[in-house]
Amino acid sequence: MAENKNQNPPVINMRPGGPGPGGPGRGGPMAGRVGGEKPKNTKATVGRVIKYIGKSKYMVLALLVMVIVTSAVNLAGPTLQANAIDAITIDPALGKLHVDFEALIKTLITMGILYVVASVATMFQARLAAKLSQSTVHNMRNELFAKISYLPIKYTDTHKHGDIMSRMTNDVENISNTVSQSIASLFSSVITLVGAFVMMIWYSPILTLVAMVSIPLTIMSSNLLVKHMRKYFATQSRLLGALNGHVEEMVTGYKTVMAFGKEQSAINGFEKLAEDYRKISIKANIWGSIMGPVMNIIGNFSYLLLAAVGGYMIATQDPNGVNVLTIGAIQAVLGYSKQFTRPINEIANQYSSILTAMAGAERVFEILDSDSEVDSGKTKLDSDGIRGDISFRNIKFSYVEGEPVLKDFDLEVKSGQKIAIVGATGSGKTTVVNLLTRFYEIDSGEILLDGVNITDIPKKDLRDAIAIVLQDTVLFTDTIGANIRYGKLDATEEEIKYAAHCAHADVFVERLPDGYNTELTGSGSNLSVGQRQLLSIARAVLADPKILILDEATSSVDTQTEMHIQSAMVALMKGRTSLIIAHRLSTIRDADKIIVIDGGRVAEAGSHEELLAKGGAYHRLYQSQFAGIST
Repeated sequence: MAENKNQNPPVINMRPGGPGPGGPGRGGPMAGRVGGEKPKNTKATVGRVIKYIGKSKYMVLALLVMVIVTSAVNLAGPTLQANAIDAITIDPALGKLHVDFEALIKTLITMGILYVVASVATMFQARLAAKLSQSTVHNMRNELFAKISYLPIKYTDTHKHGDIMSRMTNDVENISNTVSQSIASLFSSVITLVGAFVMMIWYSPILTLVAMVSIPLTIMSSNLLVKHMRKYFATQSRLLGALNGHVEEMVTGYKTVMAFGKEQSAINGFEKLAEDYRKISIKANIWGSIMGPVMNIIGNFSYLLLAAVGGYMIATQDPNGVNVLTIGAIQAVLGYSKQFTRPINEIANQYSSILTAMAGAERVFEILDSDSEVDSGKTKLDSDGIRGDISFRNIKFSYVEGEPVLKDFDLEVKSGQKIAIVGATGSGKTTVVNLLTRFYEIDSGEILLDGVNITDIPKKDLRDAIAIVLQDTVLFTDTIGANIRYGKLDATEEEIKYAAHCAHADVFVERLPDGYNTELTGSGSNLSVGQRQLLSIARAVLADPKILILDEATSSVDTQTEMHIQSAMVALMKGRTSLIIAHRLSTIRDADKIIVIDGGRVAEAGSHEELLAKGGAYHRLYQSQFAGIST
């Protein structure tokens, strides 16, 4: 329960049931498919990830020091081994084995000390890498969640919610794993490559040239494999998002699925996505796993070639000549050749996870680069001075271009009036609310609040003046009291109980063993639909708004409870501008004015009796509910 009316709440918590019948609807036009594959900019993505890593620069510096220590010890290893081997020689004069025990013991002691140092440094390196990865994704997650919280409603209506959540969880976790495993490895690889190359040249330039044979083979092989790998890992990330989206929809709507007997259809849909994901994952993993063995083959070929050439050079050299190669030197060059190819093999083995992380990072950055809600309002509203006069003037609006929902829509609402908005399904009733709260921006025309264009008013001020009770109640995993307090976080217990009393929610809340401390789970699934709606109404009562919007607010309560709520609402709406969207016409008879929307325009306006007397659209709606369609 992190927001209140006195803060700018995330738009995702203020959503009035989607764009309404005239718009894309639940899930939006993108809900049924996975997006097409876009060209990837790996270089830019890597650069942005590095910027996130760079925010923990001291940790990166400490990690680099540990990597330098471990790399230096590893680079010293072959030289120490060569010294140990060369301490054991055959005396040509006597033809006997000669061991320089003093040099051998010093070398072995030095090796032991260095390897202990390397073990300690490796331990600290692992800890620093873990901290660095978590620090990096912590910053990324915070920015991503903040971005999602202020995305336009249109974005969440046109993207599958499960896919958005997948970016927050799976994609960010892949980045975390790669940072943890790969950063130290990349540092070490650079140091080891340079160090091993220098040491090989120091021992034998000729053998170094032989070792370089593997480089063009490695580059050609990796380029060929990467072309195939990248597309599979990008597609894999998107399919995983689609799979999560399907699961989220099925879990959210499981009662509907069961009520219509569509369990098998849901299973079939999941199996289709899971099968697509399985196929692409197999291809991605196959190509990803090929890279390591190919690099190992090239490395082993280079090792074999070095051993053969080195052996030949020792066998054919003049033992009394200059720069005589020793067995130890050959062993050192072989060791450094292994160290030279090892970083390449490590990167090759990690390349599949790096590609997965980069594909996930691109999906995360796609959201971060999306436009946030536009809020150019500069005219501050004094909440105490708001009258509540509302004017819709010549409004044109469409969710999808070319499919207008409102056309030349005009409506005048005076301060304190109770206005009911009715119309057939898809006529644009909820759209009026979406536009007044600026969940969507109008195509043309203007909406005025107390004579001020709402586009000139900061959205925080505008929404602070409005409370909405939705048909689809939104409750959070928290206590009943905390859910009511969402309308006003600094409310006292007495204020919460009074709000619940006004909404007639206190009747069932006080019967619960824990009362207002009862924990709600799964968006209030441990309450009935009607009880959840009563809590939503109590939240609006507590908010004490200047403008009250009721979107089918009593559609899920029984007739008796509805009567109690209506009487409470009379007191609540007194002195406030109220907009009531209703299908049940019995609930709006006492409205000051009833607006009938038809064809995207105000078709009729007047009191209940006036509209019945006209015998027009309202009369037909009334007859269909109370006299039967056949009459």
